Amino acid sequence: MNVRAKFYVTEIKHVVTHQPDTVCATIVMAPVYGDGTDNAAWSKWTPNGKLEMTVTNPAAIERFDLGKSYYLDFTPVPEPVAG
Repeated sequence: MNVRAKFYVTEIKHVVTHQPDTVCATIVMAPVYGDGTDNAAWSKWTPNGKLEMTVTNPAAIERFDLGKSYYLDFTPVPEPVAG
């Protein structure tokens, strides 16, 4: 079974590293609630949670905007076939 949740960006923290040519940011997200049925499949009324990820790909960091909502799709990874 796949699960879809809707989260919004609460923080984008740019991190300084010891390597001047390395870009790094921590992106923090929280679940959206109270706006229709987007989260109804996984949590009633007021879902609670937090996603925090460190991203080192500049192109990926640019794809996130503070306050914007994003869908998170959780799909099980198939087990490798023994062979």
